[in-house]
Amino acid sequence: MSSTLVQDLIEAGIHFGQRSGAWNPKMGAYIYGKRNGIHIIDIKETVKGLLLAKRFLARTVADGKDVCFVGTKRQAKDVLEQRVGDAKMHYVTERWLGGTLTNFRTIRQRLKRLEELEAIDQGSGFASYSKKMESQLRREKQKISRNLSGIRNMEKLPGALVVIDVRHETTALKEARKLGIPTIALIDTDGDPDLVDIPIPGNDDSMRSIDVIVRELCLAVAEGRQGRREAQAAAGAEAEGSGEEPRRRSRRAQFRADSAGESREDADERPEGAPAAESVATKAE
Repeated sequence: MSSTLVQDLIEAGIHFGQRSGAWNPKMGAYIYGKRNGIHIIDIKETVKGLLLAKRFLARTVADGKDVCFVGTKRQAKDVLEQRVGDAKMHYVTERWLGGTLTNFRTIRQRLKRLEELEAIDQGSGFASYSKKMESQLRREKQKISRNLSGIRNMEKLPGALVVIDVRHETTALKEARKLGIPTIALIDTDGDPDLVDIPIPGNDDSMRSIDVIVRELCLAVAEGRQGRREAQAAAGAEAEGSGEEPRRRSRRAQFRADSAGESREDADERPEGAPAAESVATKAE
């Protein structure tokens, strides 16, 4: 970890926690001390959690999985839209809809509905509808776009969930835990570290501290994406070197081939001139 990053973390105020009267005792291991009634977060624990999160995200993205960032509080909205959008990953900055992960099929249906409304708008522009119906359709389109635009390209469940402030995103963390999705969170001294798999202790109320953490995580995502491209290129070169990939047969064709092979083996094992079992059974009848 470069000294420049540590300096950026300190200048961003990542070490400032909540007031000592509002702390969570489970965060005691991450607190360095107290000053003027405010807890001071141990910067070493912040760096340790950030390094662990970066390694995990790089490995997750390199394995072909995506990452979803969640930050619905005002300080995190602009940062996520800019940083995560540039990294070409998924994000949620508006209200987290219950069932976004556990009821993902319904979310995909709503996104398909958004595509239908956009196609109508680009085509006739709702000209064939009454004014009342046009107003309803435009409102529906705006609502879906506002809530789900950040996960519009998320075709499958993410491989990891990054959360800003666990107290604001409890529902998202519970859904991820129910589905076994690993979670990473920037957590302040008033949060519960047991809700996440990789906690990054730090100030989650400062826009600058959020920006530094998200920036580093997005760099890890970019590193993992580069590793994914290299792995795909190596696999393609290996496939070209070994020739065309053998054509896969359906299970029915494979079953027929196996049955035919067994019949030929039985015929080879039968002595010459011996009648087949079917013909013997026919004569017996």
